[in-house]
Amino acid sequence: MEPKKNPKADLTKNIGLYFVIGLCLTMFITWRALEWKTYDEDNSFDFTLNVEDQLDEEVPMTEQIKTPPPPPPPAAPEIIEVVEDEEEIEETVIESTETSQEEVIEIEDVVEEDFDEDLSIPFAVIEDVPIFPGCESEKSKGPAAVRACFNQMMQKHIRRNFRYPEIAQEMGVQGRVNVMFTIQKDGSIGNIRYRGPDKNLEAEALRIIEKLPKMIPGKQRGRPVRVPFSIPITFKLQ
Repeated sequence: MEPKKNPKADLTKNIGLYFVIGLCLTMFITWRALEWKTYDEDNSFDFTLNVEDQLDEEVPMTEQIKTPPPPPPPAAPEIIEVVEDEEEIEETVIESTETSQEEVIEIEDVVEEDFDEDLSIPFAVIEDVPIFPGCESEKSKGPAAVRACFNQMMQKHIRRNFRYPEIAQEMGVQGRVNVMFTIQKDGSIGNIRYRGPDKNLEAEALRIIEKLPKMIPGKQRGRPVRVPFSIPITFKLQ
């Protein structure tokens, strides 16, 4: 005889529902176990602070210094004596410095200082400029005309006696030579100085100045004096 199952007694019919219920119950029990806390029964804690009443460090006591009171002011004199000023004061009389018309003022004679004849007067400021030979007629026209004639005759003398050194031409040397000389008290030429780019050009400039004629000397206050003069001589190749 074979056993038969009752269809109503099927245990797998609601297995999914039972599984979900069991899972929820397990998770609840686990959560409560994790959240479980215990506390001590003795809750008597002393929160007071122990502060010592006495300080270990001794604070020094300040001592008050008593200053003596200031002395009393001197008592005013009971009787004030009035002293008469018997000393006579001499008055100071200030005399007037203004002069009357009747007074005569004496003026001492003016002594003219001696003129230094060895003094050198520049050509631009001298009273009577030196006269180049051939400019004597310009003296009546004034110092400006004499100066203009002097410069003109000087340029003419340089052009007439000018010779370009052959050595300087072959070397291609050119430039300006500044020449300075002094017209002496007797009209002669002296104290010649020069400066240029080449010694050959300097030698030619010296030769030209040495050929200057004797002049009528310049005068200051009517007396002959030395007159320094300077002129540039330009050497330029064509």
